[in-house]
Amino acid sequence: MGFINIILIIAGLCLFETISSIDNAIINAEVLSTMQAKARKWFLLWGMLFAVFVIRGLLPWLIVWLTNTSLGPLGALTATFSADPAVAAAIEHSAPLLLMAGGVFLVFLFFHWLFLEPKNYGLWGEKFFHSQGVWFYAVISVLLAVIVWLSLQKNPYLAFAAVIGSTVFFITHGFKENAAAKEKELVKEGLSDISKILYLEVIDATFSIDGVLGAFAFTLAVPLILIGNSLGAIVVRQVTISNIERIKRFVFLKNGAMYSILFLGTIMLLDGFGFKFPFWVSPVATFTAISYFFYKSLKFRA
Repeated sequence: MGFINIILIIAGLCLFETISSIDNAIINAEVLSTMQAKARKWFLLWGMLFAVFVIRGLLPWLIVWLTNTSLGPLGALTATFSADPAVAAAIEHSAPLLLMAGGVFLVFLFFHWLFLEPKNYGLWGEKFFHSQGVWFYAVISVLLAVIVWLSLQKNPYLAFAAVIGSTVFFITHGFKENAAAKEKELVKEGLSDISKILYLEVIDATFSIDGVLGAFAFTLAVPLILIGNSLGAIVVRQVTISNIERIKRFVFLKNGAMYSILFLGTIMLLDGFGFKFPFWVSPVATFTAISYFFYKSLKFRA
């Protein structure tokens, strides 16, 4: 892997992690505004270290290890840079399972946003789909049935991976729904700063799953994922403490994040079925989607 390739992948990972975590940054900023200065500083220092090194550090490594248990913990970390043919074969064998699960998760995430979540309409058709929210569960159920059926023709484990992806989606979706409901309680007086910090850490962990699973559409190299996602997490923390209201004024950034999630999820699904893409497709798709909606936000502000 050349130096330019590595830089492009890390830049794409950083951008994707940053934009996909905007909602997380907004929740953090609103809750932090109700906390004492000492507690805010503690969360922004130790909370950031936890988010970067524990959540975004351990989760990609853990995922690769669980799909390649024969490699061992150290082997899972360095596997994608190994010249050992046996290691390369193990990664190649397990990659479709990982990509299938991640792809289902991301595509479901996009459809949830499209059908159910409040949004600023950035493209034609978004308003129509949003008005048809009752069809969300029917659409993803049929989609999952089709994916599982096609997967069974290739490999039963591939079908199981698709089910795992949908399961992870519904679990994390439940946590996010609870976070939205609990946010109003967190900003009320009466709850201790320690309680708020602990809850924000849980929210951080939940929101980080989107970025970590999406990262595998860019690369299976865990060290690159660690670097890119960690840089993105640091940017999100800086956004949290600088001027979150300025970020809110870019009203279509969330649209860009969700369409990049759709592109990445589709790439992962197709890759899971055996369609191979050049390394640059995922970063370019991410940059294109986010750049378009960033430009659209600038025009809207003007």
